[in-house]
Amino acid sequence: MMRYTWLCLVLILSIESFAQEDSTKSIKVSTYVDMYYSYDFSNPMNFEKPDYNYNYKKHNQLNVNMAFVKLGYQSSRMRSNLALMTGNYAMYNLSPEPNWAKPLLEANIGYKIAKQQNIWVDAGVMPSHIGFESAIGADCWNLSRSLLAENSPYYETGIKLSYTNKKEDLYFAFHVLNGWQKIAVPSQGATPSAGIQLTYKPINYLTLNYSNFIGRIHLDSLNTLRIFHNLYAIYEASPKTAFILGFDIGTQQNASNKNAIWYTPVLIAKLNLNAKSKIAARLEYYSDKQQIIIHTATPNGYRTFGTSVNYDRQITSNVLWRAELKQYQSKDPIYRYDQTISAQTSATMALIVKF
Repeated sequence: MMRYTWLCLVLILSIESFAQEDSTKSIKVSTYVDMYYSYDFSNPMNFEKPDYNYNYKKHNQLNVNMAFVKLGYQSSRMRSNLALMTGNYAMYNLSPEPNWAKPLLEANIGYKIAKQQNIWVDAGVMPSHIGFESAIGADCWNLSRSLLAENSPYYETGIKLSYTNKKEDLYFAFHVLNGWQKIAVPSQGATPSAGIQLTYKPINYLTLNYSNFIGRIHLDSLNTLRIFHNLYAIYEASPKTAFILGFDIGTQQNASNKNAIWYTPVLIAKLNLNAKSKIAARLEYYSDKQQIIIHTATPNGYRTFGTSVNYDRQITSNVLWRAELKQYQSKDPIYRYDQTISAQTSATMALIVKF
């Protein structure tokens, strides 16, 4: 609790120090709750869907995937955020973190270092610079996250130097991080990691993005270099249709000191039926034969096709209802129930309320 007290004090002091001189300041408090019911047709005995996914994890239960309260401050030269969360996402995705860090969705502060240019320095716990999906379901086209998102960082801790040009069609950021999706620095210390993000909009309806991560990974006795690339394009073909094409590829030495590669392509299509209804479909593939990211203890590792389709209904401006049917088909029988099977099918409904 003392750690959260210090975080709040930092935000309050920062806000007070700029309040005297900035007439554009604003403080916003927001809340978010993502409740769901999901059914795994293979009927897992422990009421948990298989590994490799960290959202909407519980089987045949009404549960909360994420709930948070966020305090945000924005002025012309200063910004800060503190968001505390609970739910399945925090329970499973932040399980390696110490207990004090598990409720942290965001805890960061930023300062605009140039009056005439949009150049910022931000530090703290921030959303990841990798990928087109976030931990917040309402911001994503699909109800569940892609395999690409579930097995790359959702959050990061460090310092970010970012620049946006005056036309706001070019964004660049350089990150110095304390590791691959980590809040707490290991007690023995670790070499800082680095990453960049470059986003360019050559035309209004096309967004191109490249992000990467370069850093050392410490797992048991393994200390090796990980290099990871994330690319995606968002194409808004018309007011009703849009597409996302994404591709991740990473390299790292395995336990036998051999260079291993994993990669994952994904294609998402979205159709706006009307002002309140949308459908989206996803086709994806994840290949990690050397089991760098996902350990299966099978001959072919994690080599899986995924398909999903979801329907969204915006009930009010603050309430969103979603339903999704999803299936994974693996090369090996990696899904462990009463017996090992190679396919997993689930149906999920979610109700999202945000203010």
